[in-house]
Amino acid sequence: MRVAVILSSYNSPERLEKALCGYSIQHHDDFELLVADDGSTDETRQIVERAAERLDLNIRHVWHEDDGFRKCTILNKAVAETDADYLIFSDGDCVPRADFVAAHVALARPGRYLSGGCFRLSQEATRSLTCEQILAGRAADLSFLNAHLPRMRLKKYRLAVDARTARLLDVLTTTRPTWNGHNSSCWRRDGLKVNGFDERMRYGGEDREFGERLVNVGVRPMQVRHRTICVHLWHDRDYVCDEGLAENLRIRRLTRSRRAHQTAHGIAESCPELREKASGNGRGVA
Repeated sequence: MRVAVILSSYNSPERLEKALCGYSIQHHDDFELLVADDGSTDETRQIVERAAERLDLNIRHVWHEDDGFRKCTILNKAVAETDADYLIFSDGDCVPRADFVAAHVALARPGRYLSGGCFRLSQEATRSLTCEQILAGRAADLSFLNAHLPRMRLKKYRLAVDARTARLLDVLTTTRPTWNGHNSSCWRRDGLKVNGFDERMRYGGEDREFGERLVNVGVRPMQVRHRTICVHLWHDRDYVCDEGLAENLRIRRLTRSRRAHQTAHGIAESCPELREKASGNGRGVA
């Protein structure tokens, strides 16, 4: 099984560098890494090039010009750039635990997609987490978290449970499995079956809509939030737009009400070379 990890990023080179350090110490190291860059300045490209050299990562930089929030478009372009069988999606502000890729690979099943979560760090903890600490495996370490997040005592301990307990917690959790862009994975063929991500969508629920179409086409979600661990670095969200959120809700309502299998604004439209593979039964979103 050929594996690719796709990380979305936009003008956050310091956070991206920390994330890439996390991928350089993965237990399962046979994967391709694609940075899906939504129009960052040249500093991000330089971070990717340094990571390829210093961290010995099999990494590529997939970029387009900055024209507002177009995460879905650049994710589709990254999917088109790889021929891996299995795709793991996360964000360039999320640092994976050393078993992150191995867990996704071990849990991959035909006809399923994996729904993971993240552990959110505070601003102070994010500043304190250095690349050196990440390379030493401390990003999800309890000693580090206890020092910098003393008030989140109970939540932190889910990062330290053994594999059997983590599986039990995934079974018992009341959190519904959905497609979460910071930690989810699927077979590439299934992503193409639903025509990739809807490129009309802006920030807010754009990832969930992709997962809803996967469900509509028969791909069932599996809850893995306690078994695929990553920590989310703190940052502002100045790109949130009420108008974009409203439009995303409208598209999602159509997807659900029509039980749409595809979007008419997806990977086949932006990447014509995949048009045949992404063609479906016509049940698209208007």
